[in-house]
Amino acid sequence: MSDAESIDTTDVNSIPLEQLDVSRPELFENDTWRPCFARLRNEAPVHYLTDSANGPFWSVTSHDLIKEVDSNNTVFSSEKGGISIVDFVPVEGQIQGKNFISMDEPEHMPQRMAVAPTVAPKNLAQLEPMIRERVIDILENLPIGETFNWVQEVSIELTARMLATLFDFPYEERRKLVHWSDIATAVPEVTGDDSIDMKERYDELMSCAAAFYQLWASKAAQPPSFDLISMLQNNPETENMNEDPELFLGNIILLIVGGNDTTRNSISGGVLALNQYPDQYEKLRANPGLIPNMVAEFIRWQTPVIHMRRTALQDYELGGQKIREGDKVVMWYLSGNRDESVFENPDKLIIDRPNARGHVSFGFGVHRCMGNRLAEMQLRVLWEEIMKRFHTVEVVGDVERLSNNFIRGIKNVPVRLHPL
Repeated sequence: MSDAESIDTTDVNSIPLEQLDVSRPELFENDTWRPCFARLRNEAPVHYLTDSANGPFWSVTSHDLIKEVDSNNTVFSSEKGGISIVDFVPVEGQIQGKNFISMDEPEHMPQRMAVAPTVAPKNLAQLEPMIRERVIDILENLPIGETFNWVQEVSIELTARMLATLFDFPYEERRKLVHWSDIATAVPEVTGDDSIDMKERYDELMSCAAAFYQLWASKAAQPPSFDLISMLQNNPETENMNEDPELFLGNIILLIVGGNDTTRNSISGGVLALNQYPDQYEKLRANPGLIPNMVAEFIRWQTPVIHMRRTALQDYELGGQKIREGDKVVMWYLSGNRDESVFENPDKLIIDRPNARGHVSFGFGVHRCMGNRLAEMQLRVLWEEIMKRFHTVEVVGDVERLSNNFIRGIKNVPVRLHPL
């Protein structure tokens, strides 16, 4: 039985359509979001909610309309209101952060291109042997026959090692990068947790900024190297980024979160998916050559970034609805990746799905995820090495998910390894 079939949809169907709020973080913590989005795709793929914890907003839930919004950056702005459903209120005296994913053209592209060479195909080819070496080291040191948390020991550890390499950050302090990534998205409007100490959160982000200012200074005194900090320092568009605290913190956090969340949660989600659909695990054992396509299917099925937000710069008709200038428009990537009109049996993992790469997890247009090939490569290498060692990565307990409407995070996946 699929997740969708096991969830009672009575409550969802009894909610008046105009009151259906898919931004509630508990939907993602409890993994009960499917009926809500299925109803919106069926009844109102462009849906207006007049009141929520994040104010009024439009939900765009179908695959084609998400692409329409994401591709039209002259009408739908990333800069006007930011990229998340949250309307951040500036706190006097605090650095808020500004980054290139929250910029419109013409400012966006030069900033993006300053760091894009890090994940260009030529550099990825050079990175692959090192990634494989680190994957092997992680897998060879996992306990056999004992229960452990796959998220901590594999998903987070591999991601932390990769982030430290990309930034040339002190390797022994690599877990700080994952911590700062988690802190960055931990706000009450996203997590539903009103107990978050926002002053403490800000102090942690300032610690991140301080560490990277120190790294920036140390690297400025060294010959250029092929890492993100060196690239920012040696590009005319970003060479003085350290002189703008808003831009400096914003772009550093963006690159940390971008390098962490997609890979980390797709690694965790992939193990869950194969256990949920053991027929697909059998298919993989019979044909490991399916791994590259399976990686794309993992990213579709998991959808690590749940939504992206835009703000309308002018009136616009979308899916028969009148979007007005200034309206908040939320693209629910998680829903687009379960669109029945595009993906047959969309709630099921199908590792040889012909159109798996048609997912919207990486976005479209000028803001398409810059590191998508790096994320795919890490997942591919990981599963190539897993299949050489283990017959099954078996999930043996309850999974813990994060309460978060922006990042589809997984906290705990208890597993036991069965060698070949």
